[in-house]
Amino acid sequence: MRKNLTRSVLAFFVLGIVLCSCSTPPRSQKTGMTYNDKTNGGYQMFKKTHPAPGPGLVPIEGGTFVMGGSLDQDVQYDYTFNKMRVPISSFYMDETEVANLDWLDYLHWIVINYPTDREYYYTELPDTLVWRKPLSANEPYVNNYLRHPSFQDYPVVGVSWEQANDYCYWRTQRMNENILRETGKLVDWKTASNDGKKVPQIKKGETFNTDPYLNGQYKGNGVNGKNMMTDLSPTAKVSANGKAVRPVRLEDGIITSEGYRLPTEAEWEYAALGLISRTQDENTQEGKVYPWRGMGVRSPKKGTQGLILANFKRSMGDYMGVAGALNDKADITAPVRSYEPNDFGLYNMAGNVNEWTADTYRLLTYEDFDGLNPFRGNQYTDKRLADPAKGLLAKDKYGRPVLDPSKGNKKQTWAELTAQNQAKAAAPATTPATGGNTTTGNKYAASLEGKPYSPDQRGYNDTVNNVLYGHTTLINDRSKVYKGGSWNDMAYWLNPSTRRFMDQGDASAEVGFRCAMTNVGAAEINPNGKSHIPVKNPAQYKPR
Repeated sequence: MRKNLTRSVLAFFVLGIVLCSCSTPPRSQKTGMTYNDKTNGGYQMFKKTHPAPGPGLVPIEGGTFVMGGSLDQDVQYDYTFNKMRVPISSFYMDETEVANLDWLDYLHWIVINYPTDREYYYTELPDTLVWRKPLSANEPYVNNYLRHPSFQDYPVVGVSWEQANDYCYWRTQRMNENILRETGKLVDWKTASNDGKKVPQIKKGETFNTDPYLNGQYKGNGVNGKNMMTDLSPTAKVSANGKAVRPVRLEDGIITSEGYRLPTEAEWEYAALGLISRTQDENTQEGKVYPWRGMGVRSPKKGTQGLILANFKRSMGDYMGVAGALNDKADITAPVRSYEPNDFGLYNMAGNVNEWTADTYRLLTYEDFDGLNPFRGNQYTDKRLADPAKGLLAKDKYGRPVLDPSKGNKKQTWAELTAQNQAKAAAPATTPATGGNTTTGNKYAASLEGKPYSPDQRGYNDTVNNVLYGHTTLINDRSKVYKGGSWNDMAYWLNPSTRRFMDQGDASAEVGFRCAMTNVGAAEINPNGKSHIPVKNPAQYKPR
């Protein structure tokens, strides 16, 4: 009996130690002050988290690879297959190409939120005339391909590079808004829509945008949700329910400020090649010509042996094979989940449709690149302030932040920043902004068409010169890279290293896109089961 009692006392003692240790507030490793304590000023230590990627994305663990290394021939004799070793940071990429149904969601959102703005809708409408050919009977696709339910899971085409960027921006806003409404950080969908009787908006005529929200410009009655973040600041105002609350901050790790974007050319090629399954102990055991294993375009597996592994044109006049034995099962495009995914889990990284990348095309891109994450096309921007004194962001008529070209390559002094903001605030409301989603129409033209542009920290004035365009070259700053091959291409273009370009305002029945997202935090995607050097936790500080 005495022995059992001793064990019980010991168990309670251990439990008490555990409970005490769990209730010990975290402290700053440098000042010793406690975090999340409203009595000392409300310094906050945010939960360390690696947020889940947005819907539709799969993780792509980064690493080094030879860009251009999978291409062994140069059929155009234009020296575009130069090889270079580049490192790619981990990122996320859409599992599939963006489909017609996804784009119809975008158009539907425009209709319900801006029903009288015909320009906005028309600008984002794909060019369905890309199917119209003078010597072919493709006219039914002009009206049917985008909207008919039979094609809803087929890749959207007729979309320009500019429209693809607009979609990425819109998708980011809708993802963040949905997270905030479904978790109660904003008023929920049912309440915001009055049980479906009105369109849920931040306020009438203005839709949710991430930057103004993170800047604290969306709050108050009709905006605050039932599960707002607790504000520990002693200067915070107490709401009607007796609690001090605040909007979500970027530090909370709940939403993202960067969000969806087009992948860079290097990211796209790295993801398409999918060398991850062929790598062991930093040695790539087998090269690839296509996103799948092997050197051919037919399946070697017993159950599917001989079947074509992608949607492409096998030869001149052969888009699908012979009746009764269609080789790739598709005459034009195919559903976005057709064929087997590559080793990263990505569908149709070869064939079906070519895909836009973020890069501006240059013939010798391989000879001029930065050390990490090579990309050509940076145009840095600053958010314009409508009220410099209060720090309020300027917004366009759709609630989106107004962006201006960034001029400095380092942090400005307060005097410089104040003077710049005052000058911008005094500028006419119609002053065009560049480099972002600020207006409908030709929003990407302010740094092009012969107008000067100084790209800040790249270190030199990159004034656009179109004198030679159309005379000795078709390449200018509007030329954007697309890759991957399509239903209308030969097998050569299925190689991930091949690259072509098109004007950012043009569209084609052979070009679509998918989105990517930057990975935040550790580069290792799957650390479980792998060796790691142990790291000690910091010693607990206790004031004496």
